[in-house]
Amino acid sequence: MPEVVLFHHVQGLTDGVRAFAEELRAGGHTVHTPDLFDGERPATIEDGIALVGRIGEETIDARIDEALVGLPQELVYAGFSFGGGAGQRLAQTRPGARGALLYESFVSLTARWAFGPWPDGLPVQVHGMDKDPYFALEGDLDAARELAEAIGPQLAEVFTYPGDGHLFTDSSLPSYDPAATALVLSRSREFLDRLR
Repeated sequence: MPEVVLFHHVQGLTDGVRAFAEELRAGGHTVHTPDLFDGERPATIEDGIALVGRIGEETIDARIDEALVGLPQELVYAGFSFGGGAGQRLAQTRPGARGALLYESFVSLTARWAFGPWPDGLPVQVHGMDKDPYFALEGDLDAARELAEAIGPQLAEVFTYPGDGHLFTDSSLPSYDPAATALVLSRSREFLDRLR
């Protein structure tokens, strides 16, 4: 069974993120949910972005490194939005990655802050709403589709869901979409099952 490290979004390690992780665990997978904000749960996305700025990139990177201590190298990296960026960076740069599950986030491989080329043979799933202002309308969706076209559907799957909600898989937030989340979870579990 692959082990998963699931990084939270800018509103912190919410009850909804924990519930999503529990649903993945119900499929028999080990899922780690590090808290990069040391217990803080910003009330809004804007507050979360401000908190990230206050904590600073160096501190957040150190907390990510600390969360990986003692874990095997053969991990699936996953994350929601802000956390998806962390997951993608590790999947692309840390040896031994088994795969990436990226929710409402994908960093273009040609962006000036890109993490380098996509590793040969690394499978990825990307999920997001088709009118999400942070995902679909800021270029993440297009970038994910470019990767899928480049490496093929056997390795890269990009799934969109109707709507404009961001953080729609978090059952503790007003943006929660239960039907879409059920489909995201089903597809995510299928992805993990293929990596057994």
